[in-house]
Amino acid sequence: MALQRVSRAAVDGKRPVSKTSQVSEFFAKARRLTFAAVAFFLTAFAASTSYAQSSAFAGMAGTWSGPGTVTLDDGSSERIRCRATYKVAGASMDMSLTCASDAYRFNLLAAVVAQGGEVTGNWSETSRNVGGNIQGRGANGSFQVIAQAAGFSSNISLKTTGNKQSIAMRADSQFRAANITLSK
Repeated sequence: MALQRVSRAAVDGKRPVSKTSQVSEFFAKARRLTFAAVAFFLTAFAASTSYAQSSAFAGMAGTWSGPGTVTLDDGSSERIRCRATYKVAGASMDMSLTCASDAYRFNLLAAVVAQGGEVTGNWSETSRNVGGNIQGRGANGSFQVIAQAAGFSSNISLKTTGNKQSIAMRADSQFRAANITLSK
């Protein structure tokens, strides 16, 4: 019987096929298919996590709060409590920062976009009814921007590391500076 299979295969130009070679070929194909599926899922997972972390605002979304100080033009300094909310959607972020002491309060709103390391957008301070534009640079949760309006300019530095964030503002008006430390 085995001789007939060999001779038929020789006439047809094919190798004789045994059951053991069919089984091992099946397992070899199954291993290659499994390897390809695992490689595909690992590649897809790596691509999705690098995309999620590639946003300039990665890790900033949510509500933050913490203490700070504000310095006024007369040199006086007050402790303040602050609360920030960041809504991140890809390269865009909306921010709300409210800080208050017994005698001082400010409400800062901003909408910014980050592209290629450049940050642009608009801001407003609602308790004083003033607003303008924001321009600067930043990525990976670290930003250096200038907020400007008619008769007002403020340098703002913001750095996010894990669940900690520091904000430093320096201005040329009655509000001279603020230093804020927030936690998530």
